[in-house]
Amino acid sequence: MVAEPFAEAVAEAERIIAEAPHIRTEQDLLEGYDYLAGSIQRALQTAWATDPDRPRFLTAPDADTKYGLDNPDTLYFGAIIRPDTDYVVTGKRGSTADLSFQVLGGDYTPAKVPGSLAAFDDRQLEIAEDGSFEVHFGPKAKPGVPNSFPLGENAAILIIREVYSDWENQVRGRLDIRAADGNPGPPELSERSMAKRYAAAGKILVTQLRTFLKFPEWFYYDRAANEMTAPRRTPGGLATQFSSVGHYELAADKALIVEVPKSEAPYQGFQLGSLWYISTDYIHAQTSLTAEQARADPDGMLRFVVSERDPGVANWLACTGHERGYLQIRWQRLDRELTEADGPRTELVDLAELPERLPYYQHARITGEQRAHTLEARRAAIARRRFG
Repeated sequence: MVAEPFAEAVAEAERIIAEAPHIRTEQDLLEGYDYLAGSIQRALQTAWATDPDRPRFLTAPDADTKYGLDNPDTLYFGAIIRPDTDYVVTGKRGSTADLSFQVLGGDYTPAKVPGSLAAFDDRQLEIAEDGSFEVHFGPKAKPGVPNSFPLGENAAILIIREVYSDWENQVRGRLDIRAADGNPGPPELSERSMAKRYAAAGKILVTQLRTFLKFPEWFYYDRAANEMTAPRRTPGGLATQFSSVGHYELAADKALIVEVPKSEAPYQGFQLGSLWYISTDYIHAQTSLTAEQARADPDGMLRFVVSERDPGVANWLACTGHERGYLQIRWQRLDRELTEADGPRTELVDLAELPERLPYYQHARITGEQRAHTLEARRAAIARRRFG
């Protein structure tokens, strides 16, 4: 049967989910099966878009195909490429806070992070007054020529990220990719080609699940629970991104105060993630905030409260039933190195003590009506971003 290898991979993937070491409750397992559904979608999409002669951008991860602690503020576009082919990326710059390009030499595996062969943002491009641009990648590209970038000898994936700081007012751009030598026409369909794609989808599915269950061990557990690292360059080679990470454990009557200076960087964002190493529901709950969305205190600091119950403050990040999870702050489009002074400080407190422990508590207060308005605005902004 043509699809039998994929069916076998799905069965193996279900075992990987069921045996994940962090599972403690039935809810943990059910979330794993939900994660599995999105992973199956992504594996099939990727396998059917792995023709470097006919490249196209996939928009993953997204709200339905999460992986790799996806950033709620980012639209991801990925295309399969190869080093001996020239590619042309055309587009129009939107009004997002950042537009970055990265070439990876291979994919993530359970043993390593892929090498970054090139990473830059649109400040290195010549862009027309109307926002349009054309970028060339490949062996014919010449260093020093505007909008022309060579590919490394093992180039495999081109990733473009559009990053929002203001969900309500910033708008996405437009992107397209093609092989420079022209359109080779539709691919030939055969039983062999279909079997190859289903087998590839199965390999992608299993590898992805194994990889991202291992990934946090490399980067998130070098501090105790409810602490965060100093800012450091994000693994994987993003040229202008730093991040601070950690993991939390919070009982229902506790809260974690995370205090960080509001940065001059065009993008600064804080999010929560589940132990499946994916974002928690950011459409129907406030599980992330950018510096632009957050309310800064009079001293220029951003103070977030991570808790299960609503503490009645503007910068609440909701645990949504997750007593354990991941913490991540990102800074992007930076012009300087970040230091420990730019990073967060954390304090574990009793939720009932928050009015005494949170500086500028009255300034931070929010009403139930304001909260409801904020949540509806989040849902509407995501709908506009995804569907226009």
